[in-house]
Amino acid sequence: MSISVNRKANFEYFILDEYDAGIVLLGSEVKSIRQGNVTMTDSFIYIKDGEVWLKNLKVARYSQTHSAEPHDENRDKKLLLTKKQIQKIEKSLQDKGITCIPLKIFTKSNRIKVRIGVAKGKKLYDKRNTIKERDMKRDLQRNY
Repeated sequence: MSISVNRKANFEYFILDEYDAGIVLLGSEVKSIRQGNVTMTDSFIYIKDGEVWLKNLKVARYSQTHSAEPHDENRDKKLLLTKKQIQKIEKSLQDKGITCIPLKIFTKSNRIKVRIGVAKGKKLYDKRNTIKERDMKRDLQRNY
């Protein structure tokens, strides 16, 4: 079940590879994400010391958390991937113009997962083509 989707990702980038990763969260963050209080805009993924981290994922504070234990809304979150996957992502990030972004947050067998994508940025003319194709699909669906 999908919790949050980064809709800008397919417009801004060509997605080259996709991976499903676990995410290390606090209890209050899990409850807040399950309620849908998460923002993925401007979030990205970086690799540091052989570990994959998700930056700028904003998880709002859970309303029923004790006031003495609030979590930091904007802290970096560690992603859980295999060594092979991390090495493959690291190798592809060395190319120019390649980045790694979160695509969506979803639940799988009652665990919160993040689908990440290795992506290449689109040029302006590519974005125009994307808009054109989207409009053509919309017109076809209206006519039928």
